[in-house]
Amino acid sequence: MNVILKTERLTLKSVTIDDTEAIHQLHSIEEVDKYNTLGIPENIEVTILHVKDLVKSNQGEQPQAYTFVIENDNQFAGLISLNLGRAKYKNAEIWFKLHPDFWNKGIATEALKEIISFGFNTLNLHRIEAGCAVDNISSYKVLEKVGMIREAHTRQLLPLKSGWTDNYGYAILSTDLR
Repeated sequence: MNVILKTERLTLKSVTIDDTEAIHQLHSIEEVDKYNTLGIPENIEVTILHVKDLVKSNQGEQPQAYTFVIENDNQFAGLISLNLGRAKYKNAEIWFKLHPDFWNKGIATEALKEIISFGFNTLNLHRIEAGCAVDNISSYKVLEKVGMIREAHTRQLLPLKSGWTDNYGYAILSTDLR
């Protein structure tokens, strides 16, 4: 399913295999990998397999996820995804990853607001969650800026390159926006 979302400055478009090179470059940046559990890909072939998985999860009548490339002025700025839970629970988990050239410019906040709106208004979700490493101050400030509430502190959940780290769990409910 090809979905395109637009904001004042951004276009969020469903990820395609054509985005592989930009995604590979993003995943290969040490700063971006610091709080990410995916790790830096060994080679482009690893990224190709990863992108194929992202594309596959976006497809079908009941997609498992909606993963978008974030573009700012037609430039690749990063990725954002809404991974759906079981239909009965009407929930999903968000993750995002931005290229450092787009850090501290409100891009993550703008993209996150749009995908939350998509989740509640288009997909009729009840709850959207996110998690981040406790030391990832920039990410959890973005989560808080869009109205997500910290609900949990889970010990040693994330296997990062630097070792096991604690995770903050955040959520926002459709009723929080009223």
